[in-house]
Amino acid sequence: MSRLQDRVAVITGAGRGIGREIALLMASQGAKIVVNDLGANTDGTGSTMIADDVVAEIKAAGGEAVSNTDSVADVAGGERLIQTAIDAFGGMDILVNNAGILRDRTIFKMEESDWDAVLAVHLKGHYCCTRPFANYIRAENRTGCRIINFSSVSGLFGNFGQANYAAAKAGIAGFSRVMALELAKYGCTSNTISPGALTRMTIPLRENRGETIEESDMEAGGPQHIAPICAWLAGEESAGITSEIFHAARGGIAIMQQPRIIKQFKRKEGVWSVEELDTLVPQLMEAKKANFEAADASAKPVVS
Repeated sequence: MSRLQDRVAVITGAGRGIGREIALLMASQGAKIVVNDLGANTDGTGSTMIADDVVAEIKAAGGEAVSNTDSVADVAGGERLIQTAIDAFGGMDILVNNAGILRDRTIFKMEESDWDAVLAVHLKGHYCCTRPFANYIRAENRTGCRIINFSSVSGLFGNFGQANYAAAKAGIAGFSRVMALELAKYGCTSNTISPGALTRMTIPLRENRGETIEESDMEAGGPQHIAPICAWLAGEESAGITSEIFHAARGGIAIMQQPRIIKQFKRKEGVWSVEELDTLVPQLMEAKKANFEAADASAKPVVS
C-alpha cells in the first residue's frame, strides 16, 4: 500500500512548479489531492484555470483530485479551500502552504502595494489556510495531521531586493514553530521547507544575470527535488518530527539551525556598562564564528 493511501491533502499554489510536483508525487503515493491555484502571474495579477490541468494529470495517472481557485490571501478563501477537501473527500489530513508571488524591489523603490501584496499571499496566506484547518482538527479531534509550510533562504539568510518576500518568509518560519506547539496535543506536526529550485519565479532572476537555463539545469535543479521531503513529512514515518526547517535543493536534503543562544554572559547584579561591552561583545562574536564554522563543517554533503 502507498504510504499516503486515502490521506487527503490540500496544496496551495499547486498549478505549477514546486506545488505541482508535490501534488503529483503525493497523488502517486495514494493521497487524494485538492489542487489550489489562482493561475495568476508571478506578481499575483491575472488568473487562469491551471489547477484543472494538474487535476487532469492526476486523474490520468489513476489518482483522485479536485481543483480550487480561491485566493489564500483572505480567511474566507482559506475556509472555502478546506471545505472543498471535506466536501470532495470527507475530511482533510495534510495542508501544504506553498502559494506565493514576487514583487522584487529595493527598499528605495518598493511601493506599499508591493509590500502588502507579497505579505498577503505568503505570510497571511499561511494564516488564512492554517486557521480553518486547525479549527477543523480540533472540532473533529482529527489526529495525526500534517502542516508543511514554505519559507525561503531569502528570509532565513536575506537576499538583496527582496525585503517584502524575506520578511514574509522569515515570519513563516516563526509561525510554523508556534503551530507545532499549538497543535501538538492532536499529534499534528508543523514543519517548514526552505526550497531551492528553478521555477517560473526563480528562472528570470538567473536570466537577468545573463545565465542561460538548459534542460540539464532543470533536471539537476528543478522543483521535482523538493517534492520528496514534503511527501515524507506528510506520512506516518514523520510522527514526532515537528517545528523543524528542512532545506531541499538540487538533490540535497538538509536540516537547518533554529534560533539558539550560542554564548551568554550574566551579571550577578546591576547592568553592564558600555565599557564592559567593549570586551564582551567581541567574545560573543568569536563564539558565533566558532558555532558557524562547526555548522559549516557538519553541513558538507554526504554523497550517495
